[in-house]
Amino acid sequence: MSYRYIGNKSRLLRPLVERIRGIVPEGAVVADLMCGTASVSEALRVAGYRVIASDMMSYSFHHACVRLKLDRPPTFAAVSQNGYLGVLNQLESLPGAHGLFFREYSPEGQPNNGERPRKYFSPANAAAIDAITQQLNEWRDLGKITDLENSLLRHDLVLASNRVANIAGTYGHYRSTWSNSSLAQLSLRPSTFLWGISTDHLVYQGQAEDLAPSIAADLCYIDPPYMKRQYAANYHIIETVARGDAPEAVGVSGLRPWRDQYSDFCSKVRVRDSFRKIIGGMQCQTFLISYSEDGLLSKEELIQLFSEYGHVEFECLIHQRFKSNVGGEGGTVEEYLFKITK
Repeated sequence: MSYRYIGNKSRLLRPLVERIRGIVPEGAVVADLMCGTASVSEALRVAGYRVIASDMMSYSFHHACVRLKLDRPPTFAAVSQNGYLGVLNQLESLPGAHGLFFREYSPEGQPNNGERPRKYFSPANAAAIDAITQQLNEWRDLGKITDLENSLLRHDLVLASNRVANIAGTYGHYRSTWSNSSLAQLSLRPSTFLWGISTDHLVYQGQAEDLAPSIAADLCYIDPPYMKRQYAANYHIIETVARGDAPEAVGVSGLRPWRDQYSDFCSKVRVRDSFRKIIGGMQCQTFLISYSEDGLLSKEELIQLFSEYGHVEFECLIHQRFKSNVGGEGGTVEEYLFKITK
């Protein structure tokens, strides 16, 4: 699954799984409380663990459902005689609709707040997203698709939209000129499935601090936001794709109202309390925590904080720094890995 995502751990999957194998045996319950694109959750599933994944973002919830709870395509019996591929073809062939995405995020639209038209998507792709979203909402509301079928199709639409978005890396703003990929036609590519691998996993949506007290695990992996950049603001458009709703589009960038998904991990004042709520409140004796040298807290501050709960072990991994398509700092960065044993 190709995805430019702040903090994505795809390149660290092997060392992470190796560390986890050295702590808990295959078959143990591992929680991934801020799963993002669910790449770590999927790697844990493949490695034979029972996974509990959660995130506050709707697109993350759908990604995790697909990557953890399916080992083959659902039947889509109520909406297609040709199964999953037939549904994708049916959705791709819908005539374009002039809904939220056409109005707010394409250059032929007229934003409700009076801002000049935005260039996140070509008019044709924005109309396709609107049409597909309207169809998915109708099927969901009429009970014609199951929750997992809904998650799979939203997951596919998020990835399709992401491939043709006219952005430099995140959705904080659109590019002033069209990228080559943004001029391609939106295409719903079928997901691949881990045939025969256990689907006995749990996926939740919510703030990690709120969910932690109700979760019991043998090991908890935490990969929190580490900078001031809020995911809910930087990925507002794919959150709207995932939800299928029609929020007010605010300001020049057309941000959806996102304060309900504000993360205290992006606040230097509040981040310690958030860690304490999770580590202190969860039924788990061992925690593995990723953090970055670019983060709000230093290595020394984190060790001092984590030592409140037990023995702390520390190591450094080298990781590729997040870099937008148009430049930025790039290079490598030290990825901190803390093990806390209560």
